[in-house]
Amino acid sequence: MSAVASSAAPVARPRMQERYRREIVPALTKQFGYTNTLQAPRVTKVVLNMGVGAVTQDPKFLDLAAQELGLITGQRPLITRAKKAISNFKIKKDQPIGCKVTLRGALMYEFLDRLLNVAMPRIRDFRGVSPKSFDGQGNYTFGVADQVIFPEINPDKIQRVQGMDVTICTTARTTDEARALLTALGMPFVKVEASGLASASQSQKAQG
Repeated sequence: MSAVASSAAPVARPRMQERYRREIVPALTKQFGYTNTLQAPRVTKVVLNMGVGAVTQDPKFLDLAAQELGLITGQRPLITRAKKAISNFKIKKDQPIGCKVTLRGALMYEFLDRLLNVAMPRIRDFRGVSPKSFDGQGNYTFGVADQVIFPEINPDKIQRVQGMDVTICTTARTTDEARALLTALGMPFVKVEASGLASASQSQKAQG
């Protein structure tokens, strides 16, 4: 009786990762004149951060936010703590004040796919995100005002509207390269001539 070697089926790449490899890398290489496709910028991680100011009123709001962020990302969130005391807001040093998740690899691409193609189109009266919210180091941050845009969240079960900041980190060396990468992935930037709108991230400064 001959032994038959068993081999695991290859794991399929997320469709956005596959499109990046097949379509976006060659396009960026041509656009920016790279001599090697490895020079093309790529997304390295996505960080989602929820600041839960209401935790000073009731600690359960942080538990709820962490549960919802876990549902949205498929990964267990880390609890963030205050670096210093802020007496005006009744916040003590080291007090839990939020939660965050850092996504990489397949989970990152799957989240970006859902974010750009499912969640963001559900934003009411959505006109796009600011093209100016880059940090000059290839990273882009924008705010999401309401967790209900994500299909993983049941709007009938939420107890409190909770916003978050989303930071997309890339290897891009310039803002132009980072913007081209995110545009190719499907980021709906506001037209330059209409970009007098306030940055979505700025509107989240007072979330909580």
